[in-house]
Amino acid sequence: MKQLLCATFEGIDAASVEVQFTATKGLPAFTIVGMANTAITESKERVKSALLSNGFTFPPKRLTVNLAPSDLRKEGSHFDLPIAALIALGNYEGDIGDWYVFGELGLDGSVTENILLYPIILSLANQGAISRAIVPNVSLSKLSKIPNITFYGVDSLSEALELLRAQKLPEEKAHLSTFDFNHIIHNEKSYYYHEHYPLDFIDIKGQEHAKRSALIAAAGMHNLLLEGSPGSGKSMIAKRLVHIMPPLYNDEMLECAKLEILEGKEPSFAPLRPFRSPHHSSTGASIFGGGTHKAQIGEVGLAHGGILFFDELPHFSKTVLEALREPLEDRHIRISRVNTKVTYNANFLFVAAMNPCPCGNLFSTTIACRCSDLEINRYKSRLSDPFLDRIDLYVQMHAVSAEDKPSISSRQLHAKVREAFLRQKMRGQERLNGALSDAEIAHYCPLTPETQHVIDQAIGRFGLSFRAVSRVLKVARTIADIEGESDIGKAHLLEALSYRKR
Repeated sequence: MKQLLCATFEGIDAASVEVQFTATKGLPAFTIVGMANTAITESKERVKSALLSNGFTFPPKRLTVNLAPSDLRKEGSHFDLPIAALIALGNYEGDIGDWYVFGELGLDGSVTENILLYPIILSLANQGAISRAIVPNVSLSKLSKIPNITFYGVDSLSEALELLRAQKLPEEKAHLSTFDFNHIIHNEKSYYYHEHYPLDFIDIKGQEHAKRSALIAAAGMHNLLLEGSPGSGKSMIAKRLVHIMPPLYNDEMLECAKLEILEGKEPSFAPLRPFRSPHHSSTGASIFGGGTHKAQIGEVGLAHGGILFFDELPHFSKTVLEALREPLEDRHIRISRVNTKVTYNANFLFVAAMNPCPCGNLFSTTIACRCSDLEINRYKSRLSDPFLDRIDLYVQMHAVSAEDKPSISSRQLHAKVREAFLRQKMRGQERLNGALSDAEIAHYCPLTPETQHVIDQAIGRFGLSFRAVSRVLKVARTIADIEGESDIGKAHLLEALSYRKR
């Protein structure tokens, strides 16, 4: 029995699959077993045509291909190449070694790519399960960005067979691409960023308080809620925020590309974090992920490492808002179904925008509000206190004024974010301030007797919860980083407290 290695998706991660082949005496037949989906069972016709087109003949035996483990569902046309290669190597007596082989076959034996190859191989690389692979030549430009793997690109089934039979592998290896972007180097690790701002904060006139909160949110990945009248600039700030986010290191950029592919897009490999903005009519399954037999990733998972923006926040269903509390706190989400249980990473910056009342004119000094107190209370009661307790920065935006002027550009804000980011890394933080654990808060956010007294007073006056105190300290830490201070001062703490919703 000969075998090669391939892989399939198990949730959002890949699982290795052994492709095994035997030819036994019996009536001629070709069978694929091992919980293969339609795309794999249909590969029998592609494999037959590819082999016959390249001068191979099917042995008059019972051919059986087993995909192990047999209790794991397999899917994807990239199993074509390993199946065909094993059948073609049926009489080969040499050792073919432990190869990962991926590729979809054309009827003439050509090897083409499958859109799932990149996320599958990246997942295997993160698990340390793969060191070399035979892949389609057309996929090399994307796959070669994954480090620590030797790729051998092939254009046809015959080229793949030559590699598998080779006693000495060719010297030419897949070109390992490097990212050609601006970067910061710290501890021999590169963090990449861009300086292209198609949406610029210079377009926003006035709203200095909101711009300041956007800077703090970006520098420390703190959740942000903007409340203001229609047209005050809430959505403008949210959409510009993604362009001033902290730099990305190599693994994060690869992960962003993986999420783009899972969404059906061509990966850009650019140092730009994801920006997801679901409509308020979206279902819970589309936002959090789900499915009967296979748990699909939702908007929360696709926003990992970037921004999840909820416009018109109170119009989202109560169920969705309450379910959002788990990823906001734990930074992952678990989807449980009868057939599968999957955990997705969900470490994102949550940004929300809302009107102060149903008609939107409560804060206006020129237009009268048409809402009754009952309507306003019912509108705001859609947001529960436990949900609001997970919001780090709450900002009320004033109405637009003729005196408002542009003040600061995205390039200037991004420079401040990068400086604050570097200070966090120089302290030895693996995570940004917004994601610090309780133990890390105690280590990186120490308080003097004066600042501790401020916190104690705030707890008594505003009834802050333990979670709220932790979030205030993390915001104060980010403010100190922006100001270039090594210690949290009283002014930083008071500013952080001013952003709490009361």
